[in-house]
Amino acid sequence: MKSTLRDNFFLDYFYRVRYKVGMAEQELTTTQAAERLKVANVTVRLWCRQGRFPNARAVDTPRGSLWYIPERDIDSFTQPKIGRPKTTPDTNKRATARIRASNEASTGKKGKGKK
Repeated sequence: MKSTLRDNFFLDYFYRVRYKVGMAEQELTTTQAAERLKVANVTVRLWCRQGRFPNARAVDTPRGSLWYIPERDIDSFTQPKIGRPKTTPDTNKRATARIRASNEASTGKKGKGKK
């Protein structure tokens, strides 16, 4: 059976991933990084696209792009907090003023506010 270029590509890829051949420092795939960080694989790929891992690199393959993340990026990474960021009192005042101005413009009346 004749081996094709595509077969050689995939064999080479799996060999490099399995034995880390040709990599100057330890690099992890998104699956390996997800296991270490205890998050989903999809989340790690999202963080890669957002640039949260500064030295991560994408490698295009026929099946899509793969991300390689250096171990030093994983070690120094702090996960973002879950949920909406807390608002400061200054932010609340500006938002309230903006809503009042919008209501006054649409109704034509000045708001009386709380007594």
